[in-house]
Amino acid sequence: MFQLTNKEYTILKLQNATSRWGGRRTLPYVFTEHGAIMAASVLNSPKAMEMSVYVVRAFIKLRTLALQYKELTEKLSTIEDRLGEHDTAIMEIVNAIRQLMEPPKHKKKEVGFKGTKTD
Repeated sequence: MFQLTNKEYTILKLQNATSRWGGRRTLPYVFTEHGAIMAASVLNSPKAMEMSVYVVRAFIKLRTLALQYKELTEKLSTIEDRLGEHDTAIMEIVNAIRQLMEPPKHKKKEVGFKGTKTD
């Protein structure tokens, strides 16, 4: 069991609907996965044993969700990096096409023979 930090408590309040006018004056204490299992194993009633199984399943589900979230975040970062590379490449191509579309900046020389004037 440990006490939450201010940052953790703020995140917890944002995830749960808590009132702003009342509530806690001190930071709450919370159980780790192992602490919850130990607390549940102290009680020997059938209902307590059943609840301890639910607690363990909840922690397992939370762990798998956290891992999936991490994997998803990593994949999104990879996609963003690739898109960033593609965006720069596409912009280079567009700029090259625009340069090709511009009229030439130098004057064309007239083609043909230039005669000399004879009086």
